[in-house]
Amino acid sequence: MSEEKRKLIIDTDCGSDDAVAIAMAINDDRYEVLMISTVSGNVRVDQATANTLTTLKMVQNYHPPVYRGENDMLKREWEGSDTTHGHDGMGDLGLIDYRLECQGDHAVSKILETLRKYDDGQIDIITLGPLTNIARACERDCETMKKARRIVMMATPGTAEGNITDHAEFNVWQDGEAFDAVLKAGLKQLVLVGWSACLDEAMLNERQIDMIRESGRLGAFLIDCNSSLMALNIIRFHEKCLDMADPAAVAAALYPECIAKSEDCYVEIDLNEGEHYGEVSFDHDRKPNVRLVTRLHADLFKEYLISKVKEH
Repeated sequence: MSEEKRKLIIDTDCGSDDAVAIAMAINDDRYEVLMISTVSGNVRVDQATANTLTTLKMVQNYHPPVYRGENDMLKREWEGSDTTHGHDGMGDLGLIDYRLECQGDHAVSKILETLRKYDDGQIDIITLGPLTNIARACERDCETMKKARRIVMMATPGTAEGNITDHAEFNVWQDGEAFDAVLKAGLKQLVLVGWSACLDEAMLNERQIDMIRESGRLGAFLIDCNSSLMALNIIRFHEKCLDMADPAAVAAALYPECIAKSEDCYVEIDLNEGEHYGEVSFDHDRKPNVRLVTRLHADLFKEYLISKVKEH
């Protein structure tokens, strides 16, 4: 691949919207995904790994190596998201494809090894799940983690209410201690893409869902594996639609023209056990530690998404 392509590491708890996000990144020919690391979140790490490999096989483009990462959260017990993504994270459709294999090295070691191979600022990291792998990498070798140009995370509700509790977004809530550790690691640039970025006009409507499904084998796979999410959204939003959280993070990272609202701010997380665990507060009077993306241009975001999940 061309050396001019910007290099990416994707860290994922691969559920159904992660699959869409991975397809988008793989099919954007301006970028090269060097590796994909998996982590427990939507599903346990072994299932997330299988889902990632299945997605890559369905994309039918190049296949970056996949490395299994952390199974357990830093301190808390893991809890999945069966209601949102199905027991297998992919709508319980039995879609697992075992023809691709996971690599033998541990994901945390491989993230650090990959960063060491490149000059400072050559690699961006995109995280689509809990930050357990990233926190472990920072714990092991924070100076190497600082070689990443930036880390773009699907994290926090943004300007919306929480999507797992009234106060918290799932990826942050699943391993709040990992989120806190990454915030405090002194990394170069942290970009948080809030859940609000994929809501309202940015949600895929029924016409757009049908357009993707009818676009080819990949589109049909990506819509079908989101069947559990669509069923949930009929209850939550009273219409057939898809809120594409992880694709919003990939779009913000790879196609920044679609960002409609973002701001620098200081964030911190509530780690006290109880209903507010995982809640992130924003302070505009303190020195910023993140860039927060709260809204995307809906038309640009959805055009980009749709263009990258068609057959290539």
